[in-house]
Amino acid sequence: MRSKDHPKSYYSCSHGARRRMNRNQAKKQCTIDDWIAQTSGVESRKDEAVLDEIPAAYKDVDAVMAAVSDLIELVVKLKQILCVTG
Repeated sequence: MRSKDHPKSYYSCSHGARRRMNRNQAKKQCTIDDWIAQTSGVESRKDEAVLDEIPAAYKDVDAVMAAVSDLIELVVKLKQILCVTG
């Protein structure tokens, strides 16, 4: 994304949107099978030690971008292929 130089955003862009679940919630609510399904096509560890980083613990990127569309210009959308955690 690129900033539209709006004063509401301090002439900058968002750098994150916070998590939907904290790390403990993710570990309690999600399973290793959820992790495997949600990281299909992504090279990553597939074990309990990284379960707190499950994609479901994060906000939907499309919804976040839509929420700040008056402040940013979308330039390109990247697809994750590798996750290095731990």
